[in-house]
Amino acid sequence: MNAPEGLDIRAPIGGLFTLLGLMLAGYGLVGADRAASGTNINLWWGVVMVLFGLVMLFLSRRSMSAPREG
Repeated sequence: MNAPEGLDIRAPIGGLFTLLGLMLAGYGLVGADRAASGTNINLWWGVVMVLFGLVMLFLSRRSMSAPREG
């Protein structure tokens, strides 16, 4: 999954999703916006974005520590 130059896009994407997810979840905790069903959409999607970002960061970190062949 790495480019020939060694650029791994998972790290910046993971960082971006984690940061934006934290901001969205924080807004969901502070804000009073709720859907018609009473679900706090901002909080739930913020949590989903944080989890996705952390998975991407984990995969990026794991690929950097793996021994390279070639």
